[in-house]
Amino acid sequence: MDFEPSKLVETIEKNGADASLISVLEEIQARYRYLPREAMILASERLGVPLSQVYSVATFYHAFSLTPRGKHTICICTGTACHVRGAMRVLDRLGTKLGVEPGGTTRDRQFTLETVNCLGCCALGPVMVLDGEYEGQMTTGKVDKLLKSALRQAGGGG
Repeated sequence: MDFEPSKLVETIEKNGADASLISVLEEIQARYRYLPREAMILASERLGVPLSQVYSVATFYHAFSLTPRGKHTICICTGTACHVRGAMRVLDRLGTKLGVEPGGTTRDRQFTLETVNCLGCCALGPVMVLDGEYEGQMTTGKVDKLLKSALRQAGGGG
């Protein structure tokens, strides 16, 4: 999706003088799945906030990304309980199937693969989160089924 300056201007003007930098960045992130440079420059100008402050906020919060992210986000817990129950095998399988390393996004921008140190549901380990849905007791076989399901829902075949 290409950056549309008019949409960002609408977002900022909709919130008026009370528009906070974080809320504007959240809306940009929701629309484009990352923060395009042009959008951050425009937000800086419209909000009267130095560009360095915009970058500072964008890089401080993990929810923001400066690089394009996939339509689907997959997060694998690599905490101790998940690790000893096979999280690394699941992560390796995902990396192989998607052709990306953790932190990467597939070329077609369908999937972004991430890791997290703990999701707080250790009894279900290993745990994978696909688009906000928790999947416990993950196996490499379940990985294939979940990827196919996500692609089908997106109309991408599978």
